[in-house]
Amino acid sequence: MSTTAETTITTPRLETRPAQPCVVIRSRVTMAQLPTDLPPLHGELADWLGQRGLAPSGPPFFRYPVIDMEGLLTVDVGFPVATPVEGDDRVLGDTIAAGPYLVAMYHGHPQGLERATGELLDWADAHGVTWDKQPEGRGEAWRSRIEWYLDDNRPDMNTWDTELAFLTR
Repeated sequence: MSTTAETTITTPRLETRPAQPCVVIRSRVTMAQLPTDLPPLHGELADWLGQRGLAPSGPPFFRYPVIDMEGLLTVDVGFPVATPVEGDDRVLGDTIAAGPYLVAMYHGHPQGLERATGELLDWADAHGVTWDKQPEGRGEAWRSRIEWYLDDNRPDMNTWDTELAFLTR
C-alpha cells in the first residue's frame, strides 16, 4: 500500500519485538469518550513518573486490551519505561508482550485512526495474518494492540505520525 487519498497507512510489515516494561492507567470508555477522556491521562502518568524520579523510555501509547465498539473499550494509556516499575492504586506496572507484530504507520490527525486501523485489519485478512486475540463478551480481547503516538508534542495534530502495532500469532 502507498499513501494516497484512499489509503492512510504505509504497507504493513511483520516485526518481532522484545517484551517492554511499561506503566499504564487502565480505563473503560466508549468510542465517543476516547478522544476527550484519555489524552489527559498521559500528562497524569508523566507527572507520576516524574514524582518518582523516572522518565518514559519512549513515546506515549494507547493499548486496547478489550475492543467492544458498541459498548465499552478497555484502554491502557501508557509509556514504556527502561526497567519494571511497581504501580499503585491508579498506575499499573506492566509489560508489553514480546512477539511478532504487524506494524504500519499512519500520518495525520488521530481522528483518522479508526479508518487506518480498519485498513490494517483488512490488509491482514487479505494476507492471512492471524491476530493474538480471543472473543470477550460482545467484543474481542487482544493480547497487544497498540497505537504509538510518535509526534504527540506537535501542535498541529494533522502532522502526527502514529505507529499501529498489533500482536500476531
